[in-house]
Amino acid sequence: MAAAVEPEPQPLSLELLPTDPLLLILSFLDYRDLLSCCYVSRRLNQLSSHDPLWKRHCKKYWLLSEAEKTRRKQSWKAIFISIYSDLGRYIQYYATLKKAWDDIERYLGQLCPRMIGSLKDSVQEEDLDAVEAQIGCKLPDDYRCSFRIHNGQKLVVPGLMGSMALSNHYRSEDLLDIDTAAGGFQQRLGLKQCLPLTFCIHTGLSQYMALESVEGRNKYEIFYQCPDQMARNPSAIDMFITGTSYLEWFTSYVNNVVTGGYPIIRDQIFRYVHDKECVATTGDITVSVSTSFLPELSSVHPPHYFFTYRIRIEMSKDALPEKACQLDSRYWRITNAKGDVEEVQGPGVVGEFPIISPGRVYEYTSCTTFSTTSGYMEGYYTFHCLYYKDKFFNVIIPRFHMVCPTFKVSTARMETNHNEYAMDEDEDSTDTDEYEDRRRVLDIPAPSGRCPRHT
Repeated sequence: MAAAVEPEPQPLSLELLPTDPLLLILSFLDYRDLLSCCYVSRRLNQLSSHDPLWKRHCKKYWLLSEAEKTRRKQSWKAIFISIYSDLGRYIQYYATLKKAWDDIERYLGQLCPRMIGSLKDSVQEEDLDAVEAQIGCKLPDDYRCSFRIHNGQKLVVPGLMGSMALSNHYRSEDLLDIDTAAGGFQQRLGLKQCLPLTFCIHTGLSQYMALESVEGRNKYEIFYQCPDQMARNPSAIDMFITGTSYLEWFTSYVNNVVTGGYPIIRDQIFRYVHDKECVATTGDITVSVSTSFLPELSSVHPPHYFFTYRIRIEMSKDALPEKACQLDSRYWRITNAKGDVEEVQGPGVVGEFPIISPGRVYEYTSCTTFSTTSGYMEGYYTFHCLYYKDKFFNVIIPRFHMVCPTFKVSTARMETNHNEYAMDEDEDSTDTDEYEDRRRVLDIPAPSGRCPRHT
């Protein structure tokens, strides 16, 4: 008797799967693959249009909420395709930049309402295309994407991109709108094909983005310009690097703001960096330090790196009333990157002799300069008790480091006379009078007062 012939098994096909497993498989596909499924078969065309599948993509790429869907009165797929037709070229950047803008608007809405009120509405593609035609360079897509969300801000104070105040020196940087930035586009030697991103109306300081890889810069690198004061060639411009791309530059700044890394002081963002380890407690008194580098008062040639630091002195609210005390003097031990040590002593701080009592906070700002790219300071304050005037004690100031950001030397420097305006590069400036002399050599606009250094 002949053996029965078993029928050959049918090849497994997605078409034969039930609807629920198929939808589960489709839910793992990216938007490109999901759209491709529309052209495979009639059934996959129907299933790939299942609206909940597009909800995930709308939220992932466009950060759309249920409320926005209700307002639009469209399906998730229709919304995705509509937005993609307008912003599709920015799909890899949009969600990250939109979240950054939403985060900073939410955070500053109550703290700095005037700053948020200065933000401009978005521009359109044709506006960005017109700017590219005007300057003769292509704008990076992450920069374009940001301006499709907000077109920078009005030229106001305070600026969105941070402030710094020290004695009579003040800086506040606005994020330039696209037309103002295009008007400041540089073609001159030293800043060839560089677009300004920010501007300070007090100092004239800007951060620039390189639109091409020329003069030693990487394409889309962001920097502060720093003229080489020792070169005869005016195109010899060194650079303090602040970002490698617009996306990295803007989102890292926003993160520092919304996480409290940069303090809000008098309705302004101050770009002080606080190391959580720069805190010391002596008895009931805690001292913490934050620092900032000032590129507009610094120079690579000659080496002159300017830092400001903000000191916070606080007595615990649980301290006994008789612990109230007054600061009498300060002692600093200052060390540069070469290991050279300088000691400074003096009465009070910034001309004041603050009284510290339970729960009270006293803050002040001072500055220092180094001829090396980094250094650190540490020391102590001497206090006397108000209730026991013959009782003196020291309060530790924690060691805090100051480091110059990465910089690049001008490619035009080789054409200059290295001995022009020669200065002793091994000597640190330690007193205010010498600081004033160096400021004149650096051709930095003179402040109307002196910087209270090492106070």
